[in-house]
Amino acid sequence: MLRSMTAFASAEADTGSGVLAIELRSVNHRYLELGVRLPEELRALEPAIRERVAARLARGKVDLGLRWKPLAADASAIRVDEALVERLADTAQTFAARFPQLNVDFVSLLGWPGVLLDSGTDQESLRQSALALLDEALAEMVAARSREGERLGGFLGERLDGIERIVADVRTWLPEVRAALRTRFDTRLAELKQPLEPGRIEQEVVLQLQRIDVDEELDRLTAHIAEARRVLGLGEAVGRRLDFLMQEFNREANTLGSKSADPRTTNAAVELKVLIEQMREQVQNLE
Repeated sequence: MLRSMTAFASAEADTGSGVLAIELRSVNHRYLELGVRLPEELRALEPAIRERVAARLARGKVDLGLRWKPLAADASAIRVDEALVERLADTAQTFAARFPQLNVDFVSLLGWPGVLLDSGTDQESLRQSALALLDEALAEMVAARSREGERLGGFLGERLDGIERIVADVRTWLPEVRAALRTRFDTRLAELKQPLEPGRIEQEVVLQLQRIDVDEELDRLTAHIAEARRVLGLGEAVGRRLDFLMQEFNREANTLGSKSADPRTTNAAVELKVLIEQMREQVQNLE
């Protein structure tokens, strides 16, 4: 199933000792790039979080924010890491002479990471709850990406149908285009006062027809259409492969336009470029 790289997901859980909340946002990116913001209590989870995200998402710039709001603690149950406070006090004394204006108030000291000890939270249980919440948010993000990918797949399928119709139309015009070229050539020859060798005339006609021959370009466009439809049906990340195909589509459309000897094929080449550009813009959103 196709998946977009643009999505948002969030989840929240009450652990009994506080509330965990997570938000995931992703946008287009060539590779998977993950930015993680974690509270101090859950910083050790970052490797596991990165591993789980990489297992579910292949591409995109992903921002992950995890918040932890513990329940208000009973003042009588406040615990302080006295050893850490002692080290902070020693450091303050060491720098007191160099920084006479140094002043640390009690509230600021309590806010230093690790000074206050959480006496009511089971850290292992908190980590497991955070990972479970991450899995929930990831499942929501994958579902959102899939829904958007399905919409993009329909859009791309419609453009492929349009390209196929244009290719079919150009094929039907080719006999008329060749006949018109031969007629114009014969008319110009009739206007010449000096006769030319019949063999030379035929060579020139063949040369002109070769210059406007677009059968090969039409065949390649047809092959690209079939390949694009096959890729759209794959159950994997296909954004990069489709992006390469868009380059191939564009190359054939440009060649078709440069060989055009008829206003209809010129307009067809322009319409092809419009459809291909529309597809290219949307393919950039696919994982």
